[in-house]
Amino acid sequence: MKKVFKAAVFAMAGLMAFTSCGEKSADTIKIGAIGPYSGAVAVYGTECINGIKLAADEINNAGGINGKKIEIISEDDEGNPEKSVNAYKKIVTKDKAKLIIGSLTSGCTMAITSLAQAQKVLMIAPAATAPAITSAGDYVFRACFIDPFQGTVGAKFALESLGVKKAAILYDIGNDYSSGLTENFVKTFTNGGGTIVAQESYSTGDKDFNAQLTKIKNAKPDFVYLPDYYGTISLIAKQLRAQGITTPIVGADGWDGLTADAGEEVLNGYYSNHYAADSTEGAVKTFVDNFRAKYDGKTPTAFAALGYDAVYMLRDSIIKAGSSDSTKVRDALKALDGNYVTGHLTFDENRNPVKSAVMVKLVKQDGKFTAVYNTTVEP
Repeated sequence: MKKVFKAAVFAMAGLMAFTSCGEKSADTIKIGAIGPYSGAVAVYGTECINGIKLAADEINNAGGINGKKIEIISEDDEGNPEKSVNAYKKIVTKDKAKLIIGSLTSGCTMAITSLAQAQKVLMIAPAATAPAITSAGDYVFRACFIDPFQGTVGAKFALESLGVKKAAILYDIGNDYSSGLTENFVKTFTNGGGTIVAQESYSTGDKDFNAQLTKIKNAKPDFVYLPDYYGTISLIAKQLRAQGITTPIVGADGWDGLTADAGEEVLNGYYSNHYAADSTEGAVKTFVDNFRAKYDGKTPTAFAALGYDAVYMLRDSIIKAGSSDSTKVRDALKALDGNYVTGHLTFDENRNPVKSAVMVKLVKQDGKFTAVYNTTVEP
């Protein structure tokens, strides 16, 4: 009798546990988040996940989505594609999430796009700008504009706003992001009547750029285009100014975060970005104020804004679909047409956003280096 009673108790406990788990699952909408929350580019990942969590908190505090709360399941891939795959498998297999925001860098995102497409997992890449990201299929979207557009933006800005005609370029030949921007910059700049007077390259991990900069200096450019991430740019900018090159320097969204370690060398610098924190647009102002309130007064970078927007894009699509089923959300997301922190957004046939970019200028204000809005470049 005692054994039978105990067996019944254990069976009931198991049923209760199963029911409780099922109820929790039914009452929440699980969204996976994959990014480099540690490692070499952790500053990007940390900003992005902070934006994601802020959006989820706002939505949950407002009653959730169709009465269900968002549950963010975050996994750190450390900027390593193999770890991106492991993070993806854990979120999909163990946590049973069919909606994912991530990863952040193009290489890590590319590592999981085919898996997501095959398993009908809807993913939004917040900041992966390589054109091939969405080629895996129609379950893969992105929140950011793509590299060709950024290269075009940099060239149009140089020609139209800076009024320059002679460009020098220094780029990472082994980095898809850097070389992709370079290719599209050259095409737009030369088609617009500009001339490339020097095009020098380096390899990932290089620290000394003086040989290339000497050639650039001798070519007497009107400005220098530097398409790479902030860590490398901080080194290049110091050596460039030390060589006596005083021209403007222009880059892309990989510069975001540069001001944390910037010195005088980045002044007269401009880069394309997804939004400007000092914009007076209502959505931007609300986002920046709420982010600062939640994260100790810190001003959010574009990576935070893109992560934030990705959550709201999913929210709007889930509401429109009337379901969190990945296929129904996908169909609603394709037809998305709305205003977000990073601009008014629709999708093209490849599920890439059609939206404007901003150019920001690096300045020194109140003794600190910061990026301020300069102009908007339309698609």
